[in-house]
Amino acid sequence: MSRDKHQIAAAIARDIATAHPDGAFVNLGIGQPTLVADHLPEGSGVVLHTENGMLNMGPAAAEDQVDPDLTNAGKIPVTELPGCSYFDSAASFAMMRGGHLDVCVLGAFQVSQTGDLANWHTGAPDAIPAVGGAMDLAIGARSVWVMMTLLDKQGRPKIVPECTYPLTGVGCIERVYTDLGTFEIVPDGVVARDLAGTTHDELASLLAPVRLLRP
Repeated sequence: MSRDKHQIAAAIARDIATAHPDGAFVNLGIGQPTLVADHLPEGSGVVLHTENGMLNMGPAAAEDQVDPDLTNAGKIPVTELPGCSYFDSAASFAMMRGGHLDVCVLGAFQVSQTGDLANWHTGAPDAIPAVGGAMDLAIGARSVWVMMTLLDKQGRPKIVPECTYPLTGVGCIERVYTDLGTFEIVPDGVVARDLAGTTHDELASLLAPVRLLRP
């Protein structure tokens, strides 16, 4: 079976902890990436950063934990961990632009086989563009990963030879986590691993002419 959004978030959380055993500063983009906060192992040393000015954010708040003044950048109520600090957006964006984030996880409309990212506008006449901090994060974080479904609502692949939507960043994506598997952008193409509910041959046919490589 394919992975649901919580299973994808858990895979990302696991890989962050594995790649950064001594801890890391991580930003989670608006939407599905915020779920990663709920799956980070206790004691991982991961410190979550939000554009709206919070450092050391905890998992999503539930019931009596909800504080209307304590939210992430997507306006979702969250908890705070010991040592949590607050600052204005100018300081927050300085952290993003200054290369102080180890990992950023963003949503996407499209990712090209060379790692270009399109996630702020579909180009449709009635679409509402929403840049937010995506461009700053795409170029400021040391590693930029994407969490998304592999297909859009029309059944079209979102990993493409070349993005057709307005770009957020060029050559900035290293990994793409989806419901059907995890993909790594490498110089020779796209490596598919951790497949779920599909096979490599099926994915290669679905994503063609993207060059899909085996691990």
